[in-house]
Amino acid sequence: MKYIEFGLGNKWFIRTETELDDGTECEEKGIIGPIQFRSVYLRVWICKSVLILDLKQGFKISMKSRNAFKFIFGITSL
Repeated sequence: MKYIEFGLGNKWFIRTETELDDGTECEEKGIIGPIQFRSVYLRVWICKSVLILDLKQGFKISMKSRNAFKFIFGITSL
């Protein structure tokens, strides 16, 4: 799975995070292709609460163990 993200709070304003089959993740600066569109999402992380609005999965709230502030628009790709 590939996540192309635009926004504040990550290491780079535009980045691609690739999730490999063994569960590890690779983060790269910019947009890395090819892109096979699956969904779009908006993620807002305030302190330990993360609000996610995804086109296919709907609305979710999750809790994280660390404090952060992020405002991210993303594209999910295969």
